[in-house]
Amino acid sequence: MTLRHHLATLFLMLGAVAASPAAAATPVSEIVVDAGTGRTLYAAQATRRRPPASLTKMMTLLLTFEAIDAGKLRLDGSITMSRRAARQAPSKLGLAAGRTISVRAAMRTVAVISANDVAVALAERIAGSEPAFVRAMNRRARQLGMTGTRFDNASGLGPTGGMTTARDMATLARYIVRSHPARYTMFAARSIRWDGRTRPNHNRLLGRVRGVDGVKTGYTVPAGYNLAASSRRGGRRVIVVVLGARTAEARDLLVSNLLESGFSSPRVRRGR
Repeated sequence: MTLRHHLATLFLMLGAVAASPAAAATPVSEIVVDAGTGRTLYAAQATRRRPPASLTKMMTLLLTFEAIDAGKLRLDGSITMSRRAARQAPSKLGLAAGRTISVRAAMRTVAVISANDVAVALAERIAGSEPAFVRAMNRRARQLGMTGTRFDNASGLGPTGGMTTARDMATLARYIVRSHPARYTMFAARSIRWDGRTRPNHNRLLGRVRGVDGVKTGYTVPAGYNLAASSRRGGRRVIVVVLGARTAEARDLLVSNLLESGFSSPRVRRGR
């Protein structure tokens, strides 16, 4: 047998191994939910526990909304960046320790550009410390029925960013959309402007997929590429969550296709 034949055989064997189930990547988690009824329209690996990455910040923002409602924060109040918050890895706004930002601007930076430094600063302002805030996050998750979720920080940064499921993230996204509709609109902002620089929203489906108006992207090496997206068409809203995609492009295409399938599903009204 010639060297060429040996190499051809080797490549065929390697291809077979790469295509085998044992060598396949961890399956992506997917769920499609009718936001009005709460009905699951499609799910695959939806209860598989995996890192949430920046989808964590949906809970960080929910607790911020609730702190405002409880009178613990004011929209025009200020938050001071601690050294710990300022040291967070990107994505970040880049505020130096000691600088301040309004609560209103802080929420927008977390929602739009997923600023880890600002997320930690919000946590410290609300609960006194990030660990105390994380305890509040986990209490709230249990109250919402997010049984597969454990938050470990306010940002979702790995390697200790916690664990969640696609089903739990859909539950959280739906709760925010329905319970805080006015505040939810901040997730639709295409960009923010800070210190003379325009920073685009990480959610690339905004303006590209009909009806998409939030919610949150996420990426870390352990998590892969995550996205919780919500779209409204006519009087119907569909929420899709994808966790663990291998690329941002694959994630966005999958979410787009799942949204289309969700709106194609027959409407089922909740019984009275």
